[in-house]
Amino acid sequence: MSENNEPSVWEGFKAFLMRGNVIDLAVAVVIGAAFTNIVNAVVEGVINPIVGAFGTQDLNKYSYCLKGSCTPGSEDSIEIMWGSIISAAISFLITAAVVYFLMVLPMAKYLARQAAKKAEKEGTQEVLEVTELEVLKEIRDSLVAQRGSGHTEP
Repeated sequence: MSENNEPSVWEGFKAFLMRGNVIDLAVAVVIGAAFTNIVNAVVEGVINPIVGAFGTQDLNKYSYCLKGSCTPGSEDSIEIMWGSIISAAISFLITAAVVYFLMVLPMAKYLARQAAKKAEKEGTQEVLEVTELEVLKEIRDSLVAQRGSGHTEP
């Protein structure tokens, strides 16, 4: 530590790395990279052949020529590769759907069940507390009644 009791940059970095969030994030990145390969394989192996039934099997070959001949090797052409955009959009939609249905939705249901259990447990505790409060009131009323019948108030 430095003289003014502030942690050094190295100590701060070390504390940052030792938090569980960094490890969780690293695992998520690795799994995400592996998952991207699966999604790309599905797009290339399933989606592109289905699209190929209506046209070319490679979505990346769909394009529009704005200027020039758009033949390979021509330098004065401007070509818009809209097939690449469609392929990327399909990959994104598949990834988003799988993440939502296999990760987000089950986790939301799990958290909702946990919240319901917690609310139920707290509701039961409130009932017990109310019951205890009622018992204490009855004891008090009983003591007041005993005091009133056997003793006169001054």
